[in-house]
Amino acid sequence: MSAISSSPDAPVRMMMVGTGGMARHHTTSLLQMQERTTVALACEPSPEAYAAFGAIFTAAGLPVPPNEPDLEKALSRYGSEIDAAFIITPHAAHHDQAQACLEAGVDVLLEKPMVMNGQEALSLIEARDRTGRVLVVAFNGSCSPQIRTAVKTLRSGELGKLTAIQGTVWQNWQMFTNGTWRQNPLLSGGGFMFDTGAHLLNTTADLAGEEFVEVSAWLDNRGTPVDILGSVMARTASGAMVTLAGCGDAVHSCDSDVRVFCTEGSIHTGIWGERLLMQRKDEKRFSPVAVPASLGVWETFLEVRSGRIENPSPAEVGLRMAQLWDLIQASAAQGGKVVRAGEVG
Repeated sequence: MSAISSSPDAPVRMMMVGTGGMARHHTTSLLQMQERTTVALACEPSPEAYAAFGAIFTAAGLPVPPNEPDLEKALSRYGSEIDAAFIITPHAAHHDQAQACLEAGVDVLLEKPMVMNGQEALSLIEARDRTGRVLVVAFNGSCSPQIRTAVKTLRSGELGKLTAIQGTVWQNWQMFTNGTWRQNPLLSGGGFMFDTGAHLLNTTADLAGEEFVEVSAWLDNRGTPVDILGSVMARTASGAMVTLAGCGDAVHSCDSDVRVFCTEGSIHTGIWGERLLMQRKDEKRFSPVAVPASLGVWETFLEVRSGRIENPSPAEVGLRMAQLWDLIQASAAQGGKVVRAGEVG
């Protein structure tokens, strides 16, 4: 088991599992937090991806972290020198890699979507509970102060009973993911609705805060191996009606819109927490809600790990989102037939 840093403020020794484009994006931000984080190791099988990752450190005048391409060997050889892992790999690898790190005594920040399905989500929750390690899912929405404030307001009952959620996401996803692993269903587990659209599913699940009991869905691959368009209708355990739409074949764009309707007010936000407005029963229009500055997913993870804040994006939200995706796929495979919770293994 890895040693925990001697104090909450000591730099966390992190292993970057996967050094592709998204990992390199995060690395640029991480290097601005060197007083709190040391990138101690990379785990990347692609020499090209590791070279691009190393170039970021060289440009910053820093030593390039060593690379151990095999995760099992990395944990065996360097486990005592690692406090946490940031896993940013194709979706199909998430469960096994996160479980291996947790069982090696390493805390985990896991890129979205958490896992491929509900069964894997339950397995990962068991591993987290059994090992007692920290597991945070790197969903921008759940980690954002906007969504956290919205969730707190909804749970308080201040806006009355939740009646409906409507969400949309659109992007020119099909074009720029063509030829990548994101359009390989064995690696990705789905297309637009499980990649960028995973933010829509997760944020909706987080806002709803309860199980989805019925789902009717349609997915359109538009001649590709994975879904590009998606349309979902669902009902939660308390009876709230949910409608979701995803378009991965839009003009150059990447945007979203989420509306939450309650008996005493409404919320306007986005799947990444890019805005937060509220309108209460006695108000004529939406008004912006002031929230703290966003910490970003890695800094949020550090705050959770140090015990300063509660986990805003726990595996339980990942489970609810994974179970929703299971129902969506089952319904779409049957031409939109209504599928109920408990009917999907």
